Amino acid sequence: MPNITRRAALRLGAGAAGAAALGSLAGPAAAGADPAAAATMVTGTFISAARGGIPTNWAIARPPGQTGPLRPVIALHGKASSAATVMAGGVEGGLAQAVAAGLPPFAVVAVDGGDSYWHSRASGADAGAMVLGELLPMLAGQGLDNSRVGFLGWSMGGYGALLLGARLGPARTAAICAVSPALWLSSGAAAPGAFDGPDDFAANSVFGLPALGSIPLRIDCGDGDPFYAATKAFIAQLPNPPAGGFSPGGHDGSYWSSQLPAEIAWLAPLLTA
Repeated sequence: MPNITRRAALRLGAGAAGAAALGSLAGPAAAGADPAAAATMVTGTFISAARGGIPTNWAIARPPGQTGPLRPVIALHGKASSAATVMAGGVEGGLAQAVAAGLPPFAVVAVDGGDSYWHSRASGADAGAMVLGELLPMLAGQGLDNSRVGFLGWSMGGYGALLLGARLGPARTAAICAVSPALWLSSGAAAPGAFDGPDDFAANSVFGLPALGSIPLRIDCGDGDPFYAATKAFIAQLPNPPAGGFSPGGHDGSYWSSQLPAEIAWLAPLLTA
């Protein structure tokens, strides 16, 4: 596995409200890259029936010169974020440098999910169904290989990556990387608005999901993160120990940025195997 440094992997930035964004590296373009082979970014909008008929923005980034059917990493944003903030800063440049450093090529896909924690809500909106039933089928028409996908998410998106990756199942989920996942041990402890009540909390728990025992997992969390205790309990109940682990840091962009090189180096070979 290549040794990916901060100057040869995607960079993560985050806002105080938990918005997560994959961005380009701080540094020049990868050595030897053909400047004429511009990296590709495609954006668009569809009306999501699963989200109640509202316009939903999406974005796809590819490494430069890649025209084949790449497999995608579905990057799920945190609360108060969007597809645009995930892609802010130029994911294309980061993908170019990651591939130049030796990682197999892959695409990054982001989509608006609102603040509904990626599952069905009493309002009728279901951002999880949007991802699995609307976004993923659409990707084939965008020239991506949606037969197997990876999930990567931060905070609310980390919880969503575990939930949606498990629901998609081991046959199609190549790997899940959950970073500082928004997990709680009881409905009463959950953040306001994360669930509609105890029944909703129980129905959408990621604890005890059998599929997660058959999908490669990586879970990273700072030892100063407010989700530390719940994440530790979640890891303890898994049938197989995940990659990643706990290290100094909090629930913020500095910690997430420090972890991302190793996360991408872990995820990309599993996605493309």
